[in-house]
Amino acid sequence: MTTTAAAPPRVAPPRRKRSRIEQRGWLFVAPFAIVFALVFLAPLIYSLWLSLFRDQLVGGNAFVGLDNYIAAFTDPKFWDGFVRVLGFLVVQVPIMLLLALGAALAIDSARLRAKSFNRIIIFLPYAVPAVVAVLMWGYIYGDQFGLAGNINDFLGSTFLAPLSSQWIMLSIGNIVTWEFVGYNMLIFYSSLKTIPGDLYEAASIDGAGDWRTIFSIKLPALRGSLVIATIFSIIGSFQLFNEPNILKPLATNVISTYFTPNMYAYNLSFAGQQYNYAATVAIIMGVITAIIAYVVQLRGSRQEV
Repeated sequence: MTTTAAAPPRVAPPRRKRSRIEQRGWLFVAPFAIVFALVFLAPLIYSLWLSLFRDQLVGGNAFVGLDNYIAAFTDPKFWDGFVRVLGFLVVQVPIMLLLALGAALAIDSARLRAKSFNRIIIFLPYAVPAVVAVLMWGYIYGDQFGLAGNINDFLGSTFLAPLSSQWIMLSIGNIVTWEFVGYNMLIFYSSLKTIPGDLYEAASIDGAGDWRTIFSIKLPALRGSLVIATIFSIIGSFQLFNEPNILKPLATNVISTYFTPNMYAYNLSFAGQQYNYAATVAIIMGVITAIIAYVVQLRGSRQEV
């Protein structure tokens, strides 16, 4: 006959010891919480507060509730820039991510030589400051003084006009793609290096070729990275500002002050002195960006399950 010994009862830690542990935890979290509150929560709360007021000739800065939001939702300048940025996102982001994915797969392939050199070359544009990159491309795009102008002179025509209204979005998309392909390539390549070698050996034993290995092993492993890169790209597209703002002096009649929502908010604030309305535009764009990014993350998480 065997007897089963009863499990010893769990002894809860003394309340004073638990309190000390909680205090130490707050000490570790406190530096991040303070910085987070100062650089994220405080500007956000201040922008929300600004968006509820309006500076009027009579009455000064008066509380107007949601009037600024109602005005923004019926503002054709705001929606003109928003639709332009949305179209830019739909076209540019897939092209950029496909190029980055192809570059990562090529560098991860055993057939490519000089992998380190190719990785650095593709990543190098991301290390160039955005202002310098746009100025460089602006000189290339110039049809009166730059490379495009030289080619036009050689051909005796005005065929190349990258800063015209028909081509300006394509020209900006080219700059953004040039800047961020290497950044996204590095995210994908890092994920590829985490795939266990056992999977490749099993695929080789089963007779899987290169393409079969890519579609059955590499791409499923990259799904999480693709979701992250897509979210970052969506956020970056809705924040489009540097490229059109720097190119504006070269394309005065093409790029308006409300070319993108960010440019609109910037000019409202610093040129028009309409701080309250500028804060409203910024809040609306932040909410739209957060909703779209959350939907993308939600769909990506469901597909992983």
